[in-house]
Amino acid sequence: MTSKERASSCLKILDSSFPDAACTLESDTPERLAVRGILSAQCTDERVNLTCRDLFEKYPQMKDILAAGKETIEEMIRPCGLHRMKAKAVISFAGLYEGEWGRKVPDDISELMRCPGIGRKIANLIVGEIYGIPALVVDTHCKRVMKRLGFTTSDDPLKVEKDVCKVFPEECYIRLGHMAVELGRTFCKAGKPRCADCPLNDVCRKKI
Repeated sequence: MTSKERASSCLKILDSSFPDAACTLESDTPERLAVRGILSAQCTDERVNLTCRDLFEKYPQMKDILAAGKETIEEMIRPCGLHRMKAKAVISFAGLYEGEWGRKVPDDISELMRCPGIGRKIANLIVGEIYGIPALVVDTHCKRVMKRLGFTTSDDPLKVEKDVCKVFPEECYIRLGHMAVELGRTFCKAGKPRCADCPLNDVCRKKI
């Protein structure tokens, strides 16, 4: 079985096992999703969503965040951790959004990555979720799952993305990332993977 054939088999199983897999960050507007993405670094999506409900209730628009200033935003987002660095990134994003970007979140990964706090993972999330552009979000779950399945041997997220995108069809990239997260959280855990219960057990390279 070729790598692409294995990928096709895995995709069918994942689609069947996690039909409702989706982004767990709330996405009421494109710019708010981007802010949530910035805050999600080393933080759970649940915590980000809770924090941003308070943040956006008080400062509903990017111009309001700019007016509030860095120190105020630091305190608002403190529960998400790394609050000083993240506040600086949020302020930078709000400035670009209100200024150069003309109140429109770019659909270009390189342009998004000009903003501090937006790396390739979050840029891929933004263009995929907002614009439907095929992009694979490689987080810790996706990286672990794809390595165990045998679609990459690398721990570098960019190399993992390239390896995986070679064998999976691009129309599945967005949902593939979400399904990989679900698999990683449910079965393919870092410490104690539930291999015997995993729906991909028969096609997983770790088990072959």
